[in-house]
Amino acid sequence: MNSSILEAIRQGQWDYEPNSTEDEEYSFTSALPGTNAKLQILADRIAEGLPLWHPNDRITYDDSESIE
Repeated sequence: MNSSILEAIRQGQWDYEPNSTEDEEYSFTSALPGTNAKLQILADRIAEGLPLWHPNDRITYDDSESIE
């Protein structure tokens, strides 16, 4: 069983779907899209087999007012 999308791709499993993960099981990020910090967080999520996006991730600069 693959533990991440990267492992599945290496093995040629193109229809891989990760296990369902609740939003509370991983943290959101306030890093701005396109920054090195945001890209690192996304890379870490992929490596850990987590969903790429969290519903509370910062999407735009204007989201700064809603970040806790």
